[in-house]
Amino acid sequence: MILRSLTVYRPRIHQSLLFSSTFVQRSNLSSPEIQHHDNFNPIKHKDWLSPTQVIKIFQNLKDPNSALNLWTQMSKRKDYTPNEALYSAVINKLAEAKNIDAIETLMERIKLERKCRLSDAFFHNVIRIYGNVGGRINKAIETLFDMPNYKCWPSVKTFNFVLNLLVNTKQFEVIHRVYTGAANLGVEIDACCLNIIVKGLCNCGKLEGALQVLDEFPKQNCAPNVRTFSTIMRALCDRGRVDEAFGLLERMERERVEADTIMYNILISGLRKQGRVEEGIEVFNKLMHKGCDPNDGTYQEVLYGLLDAKRFIDAKDFMGVMIDKSVNPSFESYKLMVHGLCDQNLSVHLDWVLKQMVRHGFVPRMGMWKKMVECFLHSKDCCNYVIMSFEDIIADQSP
Repeated sequence: MILRSLTVYRPRIHQSLLFSSTFVQRSNLSSPEIQHHDNFNPIKHKDWLSPTQVIKIFQNLKDPNSALNLWTQMSKRKDYTPNEALYSAVINKLAEAKNIDAIETLMERIKLERKCRLSDAFFHNVIRIYGNVGGRINKAIETLFDMPNYKCWPSVKTFNFVLNLLVNTKQFEVIHRVYTGAANLGVEIDACCLNIIVKGLCNCGKLEGALQVLDEFPKQNCAPNVRTFSTIMRALCDRGRVDEAFGLLERMERERVEADTIMYNILISGLRKQGRVEEGIEVFNKLMHKGCDPNDGTYQEVLYGLLDAKRFIDAKDFMGVMIDKSVNPSFESYKLMVHGLCDQNLSVHLDWVLKQMVRHGFVPRMGMWKKMVECFLHSKDCCNYVIMSFEDIIADQSP
């Protein structure tokens, strides 16, 4: 009787120890097979592995290409309990090796397993890998529309990610097909989605279509924002349709959409390209009057406008305003200023310009010195200024 009881009792002791979390943790951590994950053979390893331990094995793999084979072996174990975290660990490891084919194989097997629910965040990551890592845009689109087959429906965030991916990769002919599929995926169109469509249409030069989408916002119970208008206005200005861009500014005011500094920069730049410098200055003053703080780009656009118009004295005065505001003119601005002052024999202003240039860390290049020397041949005063400025620069750079 005693022997029989011991025979029955021993397996129960062994089983209790085997499933004890403390015992398993110590046994697995001390196993050389677990410590050297690339050599780990899950078929021969007899200890029970928790989901967390399995995930760590994949995360610590030295050879990411072996992840799919290791997962295949793991799936044959009795303690195999797949979940989203495990699938993500395997996919992310394969992404490190840019082994997109293996990821596609794994995704097909996951669909057949159907052993756990997968979230929208999981598919967002897979789509991101297909698009940004693997460059497989068609596979990213296919995965988006295949999500319901995994019993998961995409969020508007994931849907918009695919749209933006298409715009950034200039897959303009596919955007409309994906957009019209939103209803089948249960995605409710939002302002961000429409902004992406506007961006895509503007990038491929279909401005009339972009303007039509602008009228589509209220039909979708959405309101265009400053980003919507600025995208269209930039495209209009790039194509010389500046007056139409100002028409959109008036529309913004009617619809109570607050303009920002970036939008004013777009308008000032558009006016500059058409030689309408005075109007650009008026827009700059309007911006200041509205209490919308100009940024470095705003000042630089106005300065370039004055330089393009060869109004070098006004440009020099405006440079002074910029410097007082702690905005440093660009090297190109100084270069244009020096050449312009020399061309118009305004040598008296060169000393100030050169000193400001050096003060802001710029050193005149050979072409600029050559231009000033040519000016020197026609002006004694310019000679003195060039020599003094050159000596100042040498002194500033001396140790």
